[in-house]
Amino acid sequence: MTSPFGPLHLIVNPRAGRGAVGKTLPVLLAALKERGLEYRTIETTARGNASEAARQVLDAGGQYIVAVGGDGTVHEVVNGMFEGDTPVNPDAVLGVAAGGSGCDFVRTFGLDRKPDVVARHLDGDYTMPIDIGVAEYVDAGGNVTRRLFANIAEVGYGAEVVRRAERYPRWFGRVRYLLAAYASMASGQRPETTLKVAHTEMTAPLVELVVANGQFFGGGMKVAPRALPDDGKFNVQMYTGRRSQFFLGTMKIFRGEHLPDPDITEYQSATAELAPTPPQLVEADGEVLGHTPARFWLLERAVRLKI
Repeated sequence: MTSPFGPLHLIVNPRAGRGAVGKTLPVLLAALKERGLEYRTIETTARGNASEAARQVLDAGGQYIVAVGGDGTVHEVVNGMFEGDTPVNPDAVLGVAAGGSGCDFVRTFGLDRKPDVVARHLDGDYTMPIDIGVAEYVDAGGNVTRRLFANIAEVGYGAEVVRRAERYPRWFGRVRYLLAAYASMASGQRPETTLKVAHTEMTAPLVELVVANGQFFGGGMKVAPRALPDDGKFNVQMYTGRRSQFFLGTMKIFRGEHLPDPDITEYQSATAELAPTPPQLVEADGEVLGHTPARFWLLERAVRLKI
């Protein structure tokens, strides 16, 4: 017996979560065996491997891909499932087994569960079509390029936090993000920026821009409680107060109680565009991509998520 979508192709980052995924993987595999699900595992060894593996599975006729790891693994797998803005196989199914230093993407769907519970969700035929974000930005070589993202993209303060956190040892765990957030408060500028969204625009000092397809980021912060990943719109938030507002409001953001706020302007929009001077960092799904100018748009219901 196997899944209605064929064998599960588990793309695994065993080093995610400081090795936590490698430790919990046997529990997940045992639960899949107990349910009689056919699977194969593909372990990644370097950045970009998950994208390559996903594409190879689809090119070989596979349909069911499971990202096992954190948001970075999901990010790579999703990018491997597309050729430009077009799905390699529109009937492909994406499953996610959470792990790693953080997999906020699955929290929106209530899938941040133990391996045996995740195995139950990976069984059966229930799927949900979800939107996928596209970020266009300038890379380190000065070239305009694009990446897909499943969860959330940021410009400004949040991207700076991700960049700084990458410099700290992984064994710091979540503390490295707190240290990076504190250090980022005193750095950077608040450039006067025009944000263009569907049907309107605004100009204000930019501290942080959140472009959210999902609701959670940063290890469980409910930053976008009004984001719906299947409605054809981002939840866009422009933070215009002091750079400390994000750090000092951390506990409110964890609870999703930071809105409304006079220093946060919120939109529901399928697009967002900005070009601050000086350029600001851009990140998506916890991966630093490049810098502005940047544009964001959605591929509506482009992926079938296994739920």
